[in-house]
Amino acid sequence: MVKLRGMFSIEQIIREAQERGDFDNLKNKGKPIDLTAYFETPEDIRLAYSVLQNAGIVSPEVELLQEIAALKERLATTHEENQRRKIKKIITEKQLQFDVMLEKQKVKKGK
Repeated sequence: MVKLRGMFSIEQIIREAQERGDFDNLKNKGKPIDLTAYFETPEDIRLAYSVLQNAGIVSPEVELLQEIAALKERLATTHEENQRRKIKKIITEKQLQFDVMLEKQKVKKGK
């Protein structure tokens, strides 16, 4: 058990936050997390992204993944079919752009 703030453990801090309701209104609460794009990204690149993110720096690839995630959320709440088609098209284009970025990195890494 890890101790923080003197004699409080992480588990105690989380439990107290739960009791206060700090986690009650989290975005997407109760919905599954789509980690497809995360696991499609090579492990070494994920590590680099994690380091950059912890430093407050976001790569173009991460930015693109965030855009794709936001578009997927928008698609889930859009009911008008014409708008849904447009959003799906944009998602496909951005996913293709992301795939091309990854391929370029693989080619660079292979050289």
